[in-house]
Amino acid sequence: MQDSGTTAVGTPPRPPGSGSGRRPSILRLLGPAFVAAIAYVDPGNVAANVSAGAQLGYLLVWVIVVANAMAVLVQYLSAKLGLVTGRSLPEVLAERMGRRARLAYWGQAELVAAATDLAEIIGGAIALHLLFGLPLLLGGAVTGVISMLVLTVQQRRGQRTFETVITSMLAILAVGFCLGLVVAPPSLTGTLGGLVPRFEGTSSVLIAASMLGATVMPHAIYLHSSLARDRHGSGHSPAGLRRLLVATRWDVALALLLAGTVNLAMLLLAASTLAGRTGVDSIEGAHAAIEDALGPVVGIAFAVALLVSGLASTSVGSYAGAEIMQGLLKVRVPLLTRRLVTLVPALALLATDLSPTWLLVLSQVVLSFGIPFALVPLVRVTSDRALMGEHRNGTATRVAAWGVALAIVALNVALLALTLSGVG
Repeated sequence: MQDSGTTAVGTPPRPPGSGSGRRPSILRLLGPAFVAAIAYVDPGNVAANVSAGAQLGYLLVWVIVVANAMAVLVQYLSAKLGLVTGRSLPEVLAERMGRRARLAYWGQAELVAAATDLAEIIGGAIALHLLFGLPLLLGGAVTGVISMLVLTVQQRRGQRTFETVITSMLAILAVGFCLGLVVAPPSLTGTLGGLVPRFEGTSSVLIAASMLGATVMPHAIYLHSSLARDRHGSGHSPAGLRRLLVATRWDVALALLLAGTVNLAMLLLAASTLAGRTGVDSIEGAHAAIEDALGPVVGIAFAVALLVSGLASTSVGSYAGAEIMQGLLKVRVPLLTRRLVTLVPALALLATDLSPTWLLVLSQVVLSFGIPFALVPLVRVTSDRALMGEHRNGTATRVAAWGVALAIVALNVALLALTLSGVG
């Protein structure tokens, strides 16, 4: 088992400000949440949000707003666990499980990681096809290779440099996905009307579940505890820990405000530009329609943002998968080796005749079903006084967190019931 004070690259982290007489500013403590936030703007989000806007207009605006609020709470709890205990969520869970339970739990977590990886690779492949005309299979392979180079930065240059690279990519994709709204502002009346929670048939529930799976990401829940610990170290003084928790609240709020804005921009762009058009049931069709309606500059920006989203999120997904395996099984597989292994299933699916966009949406549904397996244990352990001490969840936080878990489970149950009954 890796020592709780050792980073993924093998260097013991020091508490912020160690070795100097001054405390770092809050700004210098930001970063881990921006890496986790990449999971919230991956190609699965593009497919789910574009599908929602094109098919249902402004109907599901409320899903993005509610899901993003849920994500802020969830990611803060994960980061808090890492800072207070010096251990990641998978490590804490492994200490409380027998061998069989750990293996079973790891199996479902790996299924979620595989669904994540599928979305990222397919998204990158579609973007390369849109930009350069590459066949999807070749584009998927190129995406995988470039993501390996990004992971090399993490291994050789450390987490701080990795955070800078990922945050820069987040800024690029934010500009790319939001540019269309400058050219074609959405309807204010439609947007405000979309804030009223409601569904319209099975298809809207399916898309809502995929949006939720794309917004509250299981692998980001597992990973954020590691990111916070590896960046800030462990063994802090009470005052130092309180300061870090304040900085983490700002980190999470700012990162997910940016991610939520990007997600909302995707849906609003699709609702204002694609609603009522034919042939927009795929990302390729949506891109063509956006380019036709708003011009080639917006079309290229959309494709570039999709590519950057795929490259960044598949790198973060591989990082998360490695942390999950190490925490639960005490087995560390080199990141680059894991990247090669997990690339194969995604490429195999790209080689089939299945619609890439439909595979993206379905991958997000799988992620939605994986959320409770990460969220319920997170709420339980962060509410444990013996583990968290004075920093355990307060009453209001526990109520809110359990409410989030219940809402997610209820949505998944509704999805199954509507789908099996054929109500639409």
